[in-house]
Amino acid sequence: MSCCKVPVLIEAQVEMVSANELENKSLFRQEEDATQTKEASLMEQGSLSTSFPQHTPKAPKNSVLNSIKIVIFCNKLNLLLPFGPLAILVHYMIDSKGWVFLLTLVGITPLAERLGYATEQLACYTGPTVGGLLNATFGNVTELIISIFALKNGMIRVVQLTLLGSILSNMLLVLGCAFFCGGLVFYQKDQVFDKGIATVNSGLLLMAVMGILFPAVLHYTHSEVHAGSSELALSRFSSCIMLIAYAAYLFFQLKSQSNSYSPLDEESNQNEETSAEDEDPEISKWEAIIWLSILTAWVSLLSGYLVDAIEGASVSWNIPIAFISTILLPIVGNAAEHAGAIMFAMKDKLDLSLGVAIGSSIQISMFAVPFCVVIGWMMGQQMDLNFQLFETAMLFITVIVVAFFLQEGSSNYFKGLMLILCYLIVAASFFVHEDPHQDGI
Repeated sequence: MSCCKVPVLIEAQVEMVSANELENKSLFRQEEDATQTKEASLMEQGSLSTSFPQHTPKAPKNSVLNSIKIVIFCNKLNLLLPFGPLAILVHYMIDSKGWVFLLTLVGITPLAERLGYATEQLACYTGPTVGGLLNATFGNVTELIISIFALKNGMIRVVQLTLLGSILSNMLLVLGCAFFCGGLVFYQKDQVFDKGIATVNSGLLLMAVMGILFPAVLHYTHSEVHAGSSELALSRFSSCIMLIAYAAYLFFQLKSQSNSYSPLDEESNQNEETSAEDEDPEISKWEAIIWLSILTAWVSLLSGYLVDAIEGASVSWNIPIAFISTILLPIVGNAAEHAGAIMFAMKDKLDLSLGVAIGSSIQISMFAVPFCVVIGWMMGQQMDLNFQLFETAMLFITVIVVAFFLQEGSSNYFKGLMLILCYLIVAASFFVHEDPHQDGI
């Protein structure tokens, strides 16, 4: 009996050992599966993303001639570059303000586009979040330079109208063209974007409208405590608050919610590889910085001639200065945003298009406008946030319309067409609008 029990005990022990091994293996597999699942979730969130953080762009080593060829001669729009020097020659030889304004306007257009290109090249080395901010900053540098030159000459209304027109152009024309072109390419579906980010952006635009609206209301209700000075004091105080709010927005965008502002994950590995290939820069980081400096200096030079010729062009063409400042100048200054927003929308990257168009509007309304008020304060110019009743109402209604179009988190070509038609109404309104404050220009 004992001899028979031994094999039975051995078999029982073997079965227990094998059961324990199977249990340990199953636990190990569960832990391994959990680890893989955690890594996958982190990869989806962007923490372990293979498309952006691990993709290091290869900096090309170009010679000086190759760099000039890439930046200057590889873009057909640069055929308009000679119009800039031609405008300077016309200014000193003929002194025709209308022709100087037209030639300068045409000559600045490719420079604005090349500024956007150099910024995109630099963004390849800084990452998507900082790159988006750089794109918005240098995309608006043309309007900012023109505004500073006009402010220096005491043309306060030109500054106000140019900045206002840039906001309207970005929100209606640039965003509308992006929605329209993207909707035509992907006509079988609605393109989607992050509704939460769009809501935050709409709130910031409404805050900017609040800062611009209250000085105008204070002026037209004749409720100032000190007539003529309370309005200016309120504008300067509100400008400082808006600059603080914009700095907090930058911190929120770069630090607290950096993953939310990264480009959306692509639908497939093939799209991720294509996106990574598209981000490989054509010029090196220092070449991009040098080109940004050169282009900014050239834009600054031409902006001086452009501002000097505005009044003469208005008289020669019999066009209101309000139309020139609000419609013509911002269209040229927004050339980089226009091209970039449409390109991203046609690649189904609508979050980037929204970041370019609405981000530029936020930067102008929350930074450029209050910055010009502070700079005018330092220069002794009475630059304020009272954009007058007609212009303020136009801005308020535009922000409300765009906020309604963004609330669903989707777009199509019909929404883009509606925004473009809204901009045509705005342009026609300024064409028949006579600014009652010509002395401020």
